[in-house]
Amino acid sequence: MAAPMEVAVCTDSSAQLWSCVVWELHSGANLLTYRGGQAGPRGLALLNGEYLLAAQLGKNYISAWELQRKDQLQQKIMCPGPVTCLTTSPNGLYVLAGIAESTYLWEVSTGNLLVILSRHYQDVSCLRFTGDSSYFLSGGKDCLVLVWSLCSVLQVDPSRTPVPRHIWSRHTLPITDLHCGFGGPLARVATASLDQTVKLWEISSGELLLSVLFDVSVMAVTMDLAEHHMFCGGSDGSIFQVDLCTWPGQREKSFQPEQDSGKVFKGHRNQVTCLSVSTDGSVLLSGSHDETVRLWDVQSKQCIRTMTFKGPVTNASIMLAPLSMLSSDFRPSLPLPHFNKHLLGAEHGDEQHRGALALRLGLHQQGSEPSYLERLDQLHAVMCSTMEKSVLGGQDQLRIRVTELEDEVRNLRKINRDLFDFSTRIITRPANVKALKETRRPHCPGDTASCQSAPGAQPRRIGPKAALGTFQKATPH
Repeated sequence: MAAPMEVAVCTDSSAQLWSCVVWELHSGANLLTYRGGQAGPRGLALLNGEYLLAAQLGKNYISAWELQRKDQLQQKIMCPGPVTCLTTSPNGLYVLAGIAESTYLWEVSTGNLLVILSRHYQDVSCLRFTGDSSYFLSGGKDCLVLVWSLCSVLQVDPSRTPVPRHIWSRHTLPITDLHCGFGGPLARVATASLDQTVKLWEISSGELLLSVLFDVSVMAVTMDLAEHHMFCGGSDGSIFQVDLCTWPGQREKSFQPEQDSGKVFKGHRNQVTCLSVSTDGSVLLSGSHDETVRLWDVQSKQCIRTMTFKGPVTNASIMLAPLSMLSSDFRPSLPLPHFNKHLLGAEHGDEQHRGALALRLGLHQQGSEPSYLERLDQLHAVMCSTMEKSVLGGQDQLRIRVTELEDEVRNLRKINRDLFDFSTRIITRPANVKALKETRRPHCPGDTASCQSAPGAQPRRIGPKAALGTFQKATPH
């Protein structure tokens, strides 16, 4: 069986010859071209292996082509404003677009606009899904990177505002690029910024794992599949290779080009806008504002092929060619629906298609298997149960001990109540009250006159102990 073919998909901002071109990675043969519009940066995405989507530069619509009907623009997805970035979920169920400072999420099967997330303070610059489509990330010009759980966003109460799981705010200048590794909720994410740093994060904990400082602003970042190397494209045209497996245990490092001269790719004359690595990690693809796309050998750092365009390169990525791209008679399984521009459809002017059948793709995949975090919670519960059994002797003995302690507390309360009632009865007996009054009178066994108080003299008080002794003598047996 032949190995899957790797192709390079590229766009430029001029679109004089084509809007998008697809060429075979190793031979350089031109396979497909798509015409109609100018794709903006971070605005190219493959949908379910059947459609190619491109956010038009400075315009409020997304162009959609069938992979084999390349010369005919199939559909324009109208949006509320100019689209700044675009991505699709790997399972082909959702389309995610950044429009100004908001993020729009559509369902592909129905075209419904499911949610609008407005947590950024400036324009959204890049979007990424995790490999299992369970999370997505958004980076903006407000220096923030937000991590969203797709399940939480879809199940949120309409009266409540969705809250991201993590807010990464360690960058000090706008975010320029994001790259999400493999592992779903356990994946690592690389973020690039104009503040000349690239930071590596962990989605599960939200912790910062590594921060690398460069001499120039970083415009693009990517990693190989094994995540052994991280490649960073600078604003001066250089590409830096960071070896993740050889760094010391420090979280903050500085990349020194003079000391790491063997880790720099040199050839572009202007800023690098996009980077992508082949499946085996041996080839690096880069696009630049110098109107070229270059193919590099990772080991030798030599440029092995250069493709010239008519304008600054906005998108360049390596992907495995889907069967629909290589088969001339292939047609999509379902047509794209009408994408709504508003959350409530017909109430806001987007008329529902009467008599249409709403199909939901991939429902057998949703909820059929527990996620990584659910498996982690189950494992943690089992470990806690085992530890509790070994320390306390099991749940049964724990319940028995709790019952014994509760009985003992009830007995003590009863004894306290009985003592209080007994003391109250003794004190409030009539004979005891009369004896207590007599003890409060001055006792004069002799002369009556001697009992009369002298002028200005204070009456003699009987202390508590004396009163108690008198009270005991007066108590009848």
